[in-house]
Amino acid sequence: MKKVTLSHIAVTILIALAGTGSARAADRPNIVLIISDDQAWTDYSFIGHEHVQTPHLDRLAAQSLVFRRGYVPSSLCCPSLASIITGRYPHQHKVTSNDPPLPAGSTRGSPEWTAAFRDGREVMNRHLEAVPTLPRLLGERGYLSLQTGKWWQGDYHRGGFTHGMTRGDRHGDDGLKIGRQSMQPIFDFITTARRDDKPFFVWYAPMMPHDPHTPPERLFNKYKDKTPSPHVARYWAMIEWFDETCGQLHDHLDREQLAENTIVLYVTDNGWIQDPAAARYAPRSKQSPYDGGLRTPIMIRWPGKVVPRMSDDLAISIDLAPTILAALGMPRSPDLQGVNLLDNDAVRQRKSIFGECFTHNAVDLNEPAKNLRWRWTIDDQWKLIVPHEAGQKTELYDIQHDPHETKNLAQQAPMVVQALERKIDTWWSLPR
Repeated sequence: MKKVTLSHIAVTILIALAGTGSARAADRPNIVLIISDDQAWTDYSFIGHEHVQTPHLDRLAAQSLVFRRGYVPSSLCCPSLASIITGRYPHQHKVTSNDPPLPAGSTRGSPEWTAAFRDGREVMNRHLEAVPTLPRLLGERGYLSLQTGKWWQGDYHRGGFTHGMTRGDRHGDDGLKIGRQSMQPIFDFITTARRDDKPFFVWYAPMMPHDPHTPPERLFNKYKDKTPSPHVARYWAMIEWFDETCGQLHDHLDREQLAENTIVLYVTDNGWIQDPAAARYAPRSKQSPYDGGLRTPIMIRWPGKVVPRMSDDLAISIDLAPTILAALGMPRSPDLQGVNLLDNDAVRQRKSIFGECFTHNAVDLNEPAKNLRWRWTIDDQWKLIVPHEAGQKTELYDIQHDPHETKNLAQQAPMVVQALERKIDTWWSLPR
């Protein structure tokens, strides 16, 4: 019979503790998720923008697996963020829109408007509580988690975070101070996690470069002579300001000697094309089914575990949750449709990605199809956009040769349209 020693017993205990979330922090990697807010996929210097400078994100890209053809399923902040944190499409978690239905003819702030808004947001909050979230899942393994920045679904606790800034107002109330005013709440949280010897998850989703575009004057001055539009200059300056905050976060991980044991992931919640004539977004960006609203680089940095390189394989933000779970050796729910982005075979075998765009204000909080505007898919070089509203045209683009979607080829390639429509219906078959 094999002799059982104290060392064998110790190893057995450590393995058991790892399964229950009680192991030391050093045994599991920390997770930092950086989410840019309203930024076009072209607006990075490492992507090749002529004027915008993003030196800190360039450094992250040089150290990461970068998916240049990354996407989010929906081009609107609230449903996009809900998909990132759950790994599910909006029609799965039912948070499809930014705001609930509001009474026709009601005035903003009136008693009936206020009651409908409050009650509607509570329904949306409960939808998110009904599905697993990353912080809730990681908490089962002993992780502390911090919410900062954009957060729409009530108090941060309702998303499963152990720590946070948002109390429950639209967008994120106190959470929106992160980045624009200070990075200290993140630094303090990391100190707390290290003191408690806990691995940590940071949700860094600042309202940047999202409007209001109020960059430091030094950055506005840097860009104001590079464009005739002061609105564009302010937007570009906001991007660099956001980039500086990412640099502060990266530098802190380095100073605390945490970078080697931290997985950093990057994505944008939705795109933005600045209107040069006004302080708003231009068409074919935010809230649209075009790449200007949906496309984003997706990056994963894990020193010593992930080889830095540029990839032209397709990726989508619902991949982030299964990627994180796989990296930690955690099981995934069978209803997660994303893939582990660190599994090269799985990424290359997937031929299509899908998405859906909805109304800004929901029509029905419980039936996603009633809020639908477009479904879309990308298959190799093809992108098909299928409208849900009557009277709109189906659109087909060869985004490999026409990345800005200028020439609709639907009439010239009807067989491609039919094949991709069948794929979309197989992915999400709408109720009859």
